[in-house]
Amino acid sequence: MTVRTRFAPSPTGYLHVGGARTALFSWLYARKMGGKFVLRIEDTDRERSTQESVDAIFQGMSWLGLDHDEGPFYQTERFDRYKEVIQQLLDSGHAYHCDCSRERLDEMREQQMANKQKPRYDGCCRDKGLAASTDTVVRFRNPIDGDVLIEDMVKGDIVINNRELDDLILARSDDTPTYNLTVVVDDWDMKITHVIRGDDHINNTPRQINILNALGAELPKYAHVPMILGPDGKRLSKRHGAVSVMQYKEDGYLPEALINYLVRLGWSHGDQEIFSLQEMIELFDIGDINKSASTFNTEKLDWLNQQYIMNSDDAMLIDEMTKALVAQGVSLDDGPEPTAVISLIKERCNSLLSLAKEAAYFYSDVDEYDNKAAKKHLKAGARDVLMQLHSNLQALDDWQASSIHEVIQQTAESLEVGMGKVGMPMRVAITGSGSSPSIDITAEVLGKEKTLNRIEKAAQFIESKQAA
Repeated sequence: MTVRTRFAPSPTGYLHVGGARTALFSWLYARKMGGKFVLRIEDTDRERSTQESVDAIFQGMSWLGLDHDEGPFYQTERFDRYKEVIQQLLDSGHAYHCDCSRERLDEMREQQMANKQKPRYDGCCRDKGLAASTDTVVRFRNPIDGDVLIEDMVKGDIVINNRELDDLILARSDDTPTYNLTVVVDDWDMKITHVIRGDDHINNTPRQINILNALGAELPKYAHVPMILGPDGKRLSKRHGAVSVMQYKEDGYLPEALINYLVRLGWSHGDQEIFSLQEMIELFDIGDINKSASTFNTEKLDWLNQQYIMNSDDAMLIDEMTKALVAQGVSLDDGPEPTAVISLIKERCNSLLSLAKEAAYFYSDVDEYDNKAAKKHLKAGARDVLMQLHSNLQALDDWQASSIHEVIQQTAESLEVGMGKVGMPMRVAITGSGSSPSIDITAEVLGKEKTLNRIEKAAQFIESKQAA
C-alpha cells in the first residue's frame, strides 16, 4: 500500500501556523513512508473563499518547502462528482430528503436545550419518502445502533455511540454539498490512506466514517493533532501576535527555523532541539506526537532562528542585510566590507531584520544616542575620558582590535578609572547604544576615521548638554 496523505485548507484567509504544522506532519509522514502528499483546496464556501487566500496558501507552502506530489485539487471543480455520490446514497437508502423549515428546527433545538438534551435533528423526515424539491435538503441516514470506533494514531481508540450523532445534511436546498460529504468523497477518490488533521475535527470523524461505510469505501487511518495554544492557555489567534506564515517571513525568520520550531511543537525525539529536514523525515513518527495541546513560545522560536542564522551562509545573510538597509535608504558604498560586518554581528541576531539593525551604524552616521545609554555613559565626566581616548587612538598606527584594546586599557590606567568608564562611553559614541559586539573589534571594522569622528562628536554632545 502506498501511503497517501493530504493537506486540505479552506482559502478563507492566510496560511496560519496551526495549518502549517498540520501540513508539515502530513508531509513528513508521506516523505518518511515513501508516499504521496496531496494538496487540496476546499473552496466550497464561495462567499468567503478568495483567490488572494489561495495564493497566500501557495506562497506559505512554497516558502516552507512543503512541496506537493499531486494537486492542487479544487472542490468547486468537483460538484458533479459530489452530486453523483449523493444520488448513490439516496438510491441505496442511506440518505433521504427533508423539508423541515428553519423555524421548526430552531424550535426543536430550543426545546431540546430547555430539556437539557443534546441539540440534534429528531429524524422527522427520515421515513417520509419525500421527493426532491426546491425546499428540501438531503440528509444522511445515520445508523441508530452500535458504536463508531476511531483508531486514532495520536489519541488512541475513541468510541462514539451512534445515538450521539444525528442525520447530518449532505446537500443544501440549493444542491450545494456540505463539508462532511465533500471531504469523504475527496478522501475516497484520492485514495487518501492517512488523514492527519487538527483535533477540532474529531466530532466530524465518526460522521465521515459512517458515510464511508455506507459507500463501501475503505477507511483511512486517522491522526488528530492537538491544537496550538497561546501563552495565556487559549487557542492561538491574532491577539497573540503573528500567526500568518508569511508574516514570519516579513519579520525576518528563516523557513528552516520555523519548520524546526513547528515540528517540535507537539513532537519530540529525545532531547534533540535542532533537526535538519532529512533528520525530521527519518525520525518522524506519528505515534510520538503529544496527546495534549502545545503552547507557542516566541522566545523559543527566536532562539532557534538565532541558531540557524549563526550557521547560515554568509552570502545569503549579506544579501538580506543589504536589501533591508537599502530599503531604509542606507548605502553600503561608504562602509566596511559586508563580510566583516556579518562575521561580527550574526551571532547576536535572532532575525534577519535585526541583522540590518545591528549593521546600520557601520554604514550610516550616529545622529542620535539611545536615551538610557546616553544618560548613563555620556555624562559630564565622560567628556574628558573621550577626549583622552581620542588623542591616544589618533596616535595609533596599527588599527587592529588588539592594539585598540591596549589603548583603551592604557587610557583607563592613566585616568585611574575602570575599563568600563572608558569602553562604555566609547561604545555609545560609535554605535549609538550601550550594546554591541566587542568594542575593540567593532572599532577595527568601523575604521579609524569614523571611530575618531564619532568619539569627537560624542564629546561635543556632552559639552553641549553641559552648556544647556
